[in-house]
Amino acid sequence: MYGLIGRMIAVEGRREELLAILKQSAGDYMPGCHSYIVARCNQHPDGIWITEVWDSPESHKASLDLQAVRDAITAARPLIAGFDNRFETEPMAGIGL
Repeated sequence: MYGLIGRMIAVEGRREELLAILKQSAGDYMPGCHSYIVARCNQHPDGIWITEVWDSPESHKASLDLQAVRDAITAARPLIAGFDNRFETEPMAGIGL
């Protein structure tokens, strides 16, 4: 298993718009994806945490070529100010896995 946890920072005051794009794309089927969670960060007014679990790093990389993912990235890019945390993990157990 391969996990990613990262915090995305929206352009000031545009977090809800960015969340809407991420929430919409989270419903799309992505082969090898076990979990894709989008959450508001309570410590940063423009922060969004994204937590992902994949079969492998290759499955994650392949998802970036899916049309729905590419469309979401294109729509979201102008609303992203940056990223300030990114962690790779090795999920071992949990509900949904």
